[in-house]
Amino acid sequence: MSSFFQRLNAVNAPSIGLGCMNLSHGYGSIVPESAALRALDEAFDMGYRHFDTATLYGATANEKVVGRALDGKRHQLFLASKCGMAMDPESGKRVIDGRPETLRKQCEASLARLRTDHLDLYYLHRLDRQVPIEESVGALGRLVEEGKIGGVGLSEVSALTLRGAVTEYPIAAVQSEYSLWTRNPEIALIDACREVGAALVAFSPLGRGFLTGAIQDPSRLEEGDMRRNMPRFSAENYPHNLQLFEHFAALAQALSVTPGQLALAWLKAKGGDIIPIPGTRSADHMRENLAAETLHLDVTSLSQLNAMMMPDQVAGARYNEAQQADIDTEEF
Repeated sequence: MSSFFQRLNAVNAPSIGLGCMNLSHGYGSIVPESAALRALDEAFDMGYRHFDTATLYGATANEKVVGRALDGKRHQLFLASKCGMAMDPESGKRVIDGRPETLRKQCEASLARLRTDHLDLYYLHRLDRQVPIEESVGALGRLVEEGKIGGVGLSEVSALTLRGAVTEYPIAAVQSEYSLWTRNPEIALIDACREVGAALVAFSPLGRGFLTGAIQDPSRLEEGDMRRNMPRFSAENYPHNLQLFEHFAALAQALSVTPGQLALAWLKAKGGDIIPIPGTRSADHMRENLAAETLHLDVTSLSQLNAMMMPDQVAGARYNEAQQADIDTEEF
């Protein structure tokens, strides 16, 4: 068993984690601190033990609120954060920097914000194309040896980059967008993860809300919501994608589960080495998502789901050109 799963098991973590990003980043207005603290407290109380944040989120605000909420509970949970991508305080722009000295500095700042002396997992948030992956990973490996992080992770990387990284230091987990309507990891990354013994941590497993049925009209999303700039949510593409959702929702109804729970059950059926980390601002949705852990799909339902929302059926790319330029994953 990998150290990643040993650490999860040590805190009795469910096989579904919590992505904390959208409390502070990416989806319009940020959640007031008091409400964010309350949501994270409730998440812990209902059983979540794997919490995922990053230096980037909310320009460090997310790490601060997660650190405050989980203070005093550190030994009871699995805590993951990310480095190598941050907001420049002067320009307000996102900067990718994978230089060893930057990663060390960001790690030490993350530890302070998260009120802990170590992270269970620390991801390189994005590949810096100006820095060999081996250099970035080597720097993170030294942080493992110093006890500051428990394992090295990568985010939004290709199978090729992963294979290069493990020549320098073992990779505990790779984080990638994976859901019924975003199957890019199936091109090569899942196989590569299994080859090198890394877990796949699936972010946006609910299709950025699409697979819950909550988004009927993307034009009504808040200003500043990243989905307003994503091709799949555009006025041209979304009506087509909603038609795909109708078949999916009908199957969920037939199985007496919510669409979101069905989406998570499909992911979990892909293997025990795939860990979804849905994010939500709502305690009710957190509870609904966690309940999907006990769902098991029969062969017929799984076969039906596998045939839904295939890459050639979904309208629009997952990222716009600017967003796509920052990532290293395989594309259909």
